[in-house]
Amino acid sequence: MSSHAQSAHAAPTGFVSKYIFSTDHKVIGIQYFLLALTAVVVGIVLSVLMRFHLVWPNAHLPFVSGGQMTQEQYLALVTMHGTIMVFFVLTTAPQGGFGNYFLPIQIGAPDMAFPRLNMLSFWVTFLAFVAILAAFVVPGGAPISGWTAYTPLSGIGEVTGPGEGWGQTMWIISISLFCLASLLGALNFIATLIDMRAPGMTLMRMPLTCWGWFVTAILGLLAFGILLAGGILLLLDRSAGTSFFLPYGLVINDQLQNHSGGSPLLWQHLFWFFGHPEVYIAILPGMGVASHVLSTFARKPVYGYRAMAMAICGIGFLGFMVWGHHMFVSGMSPYSGFAFSVLTMSIGVPSAIKTFNWLGTLWGGKIQFRSPMLFALGFVSLFVSGGLSGLFLAQPAVDNLLHATYYVVAHFHLVMGVAAIFGIFAATYFWFPKMFGRMMNEPLGKVHFWLTFVGTYCIFMPMHFVGIAGGIRRYADASAVAYLAKLQPLHLFMTIAAFITAAAQLIFIFNFFWSLKFGARASKNPWNATTLEWTTDSPPPHDNFSGDFPSVYRGPYEFSVPGTKEDFVPQHLAPAQVARAK
Repeated sequence: MSSHAQSAHAAPTGFVSKYIFSTDHKVIGIQYFLLALTAVVVGIVLSVLMRFHLVWPNAHLPFVSGGQMTQEQYLALVTMHGTIMVFFVLTTAPQGGFGNYFLPIQIGAPDMAFPRLNMLSFWVTFLAFVAILAAFVVPGGAPISGWTAYTPLSGIGEVTGPGEGWGQTMWIISISLFCLASLLGALNFIATLIDMRAPGMTLMRMPLTCWGWFVTAILGLLAFGILLAGGILLLLDRSAGTSFFLPYGLVINDQLQNHSGGSPLLWQHLFWFFGHPEVYIAILPGMGVASHVLSTFARKPVYGYRAMAMAICGIGFLGFMVWGHHMFVSGMSPYSGFAFSVLTMSIGVPSAIKTFNWLGTLWGGKIQFRSPMLFALGFVSLFVSGGLSGLFLAQPAVDNLLHATYYVVAHFHLVMGVAAIFGIFAATYFWFPKMFGRMMNEPLGKVHFWLTFVGTYCIFMPMHFVGIAGGIRRYADASAVAYLAKLQPLHLFMTIAAFITAAAQLIFIFNFFWSLKFGARASKNPWNATTLEWTTDSPPPHDNFSGDFPSVYRGPYEFSVPGTKEDFVPQHLAPAQVARAK
């Protein structure tokens, strides 16, 4: 750990340097968060359109060319919804937003290690978002290849279908830019945490949020480079006549394609070598936030802190060894399938450690059911529910039957999608007072939680049964197939639940922006928490601590310490400063 008080830079004065091209990690964190908020609105609108079409496939839609949504347009919605949500929401908000804002403060640093690199990372991410939105308006429209962009469909060009021309090219450019930005951000996170911790802030005194962001940065550094390389190779196949992923003898629309020697499975390996760590890039920050919030509102230390930290590391390590379970249907050797199956089951061990330790943290605590706590509990519930369904998909024989069905959609939405979103909500309600100096409305927060929590289960639990019954995902119109038509009542139920859940997010958006101006003023430490971000002003000054950088004397979760006057002991208080009970 180095002395870093001298590394604080002067506060900017101009509007552009202060709010647009800012090098302040707090402003950049808010920029990432607002970008993710914009992206999630787009993603929700796309998902509502998809659900509407699945129930009423022949409905007249005045905003759709031709009046009725075609199958290709539906597949474009599937592609863009998945891409925007995975990259620009689930990756951007937890790591780029809250990680950028709070990692330096929680370790007692004045800023990120490389502030200008941090600014560059955000603006490259912003360009990536602009590029993905541009795919909607370029000739041919958005791509139809799914968020995984499997070759050869994504590698040939517009001859393979609408959206596979400029739309697919914009998709590849967007994802490549996003990978580049994520690599820059990952380097910054790792350097900051290793080199800029406050005196006394050992690794085992870091909040579990920092462990989540740290391991996520390592995953990003190793995984996004692979996808960036794959994206460049795919772009070369499309525009330079190479054949990395395109085999010889490929005939499309009676036309022999001029490619030879490539392997479509190579793209799958490269994509999923990134894609499975991406699951944990989305969920690990949520695990850190859930641990942090549960301890704070249970007024108890985290049960098994070291085991929790090591479980985060174990999940990150094993996450790189299980990508093949996404490819059980690709015709891989049964021996390879067995190896990937065993490794996939083994990742349940650190996940179970975290789950049991969360329960241990709650057991016997003085639980306060505030909005952040409710969303943290919702995170645990959704993570466990989604994880249990994954045990079945880890078996090749079962996955071969369920892989193309809605069962998989239900599984990954629960464990990766909505669980991570609940982690984002928990972080927003918890840290909003520190970020903006005001409290969010508590009754509105609780209404938002219950509508979202119940609505989520009403959407995705029936989806498991649709999958078991043979409901095929990515079908634009299942009503014309006899056995699938019998599942339409379930689709109607899930669609109504989706409409209500989407509408509930308007409560959050109203609460967020209303509270920015009219929320009750927040104190330094409204939750009586122990970590360093609560020792500074709300919102924090430019260098985070007004030049008075803290030292750390204890772990991050010292609640209900016997013999102390208060039920919490902040990390920065020296032993002589701790008030003893009389």
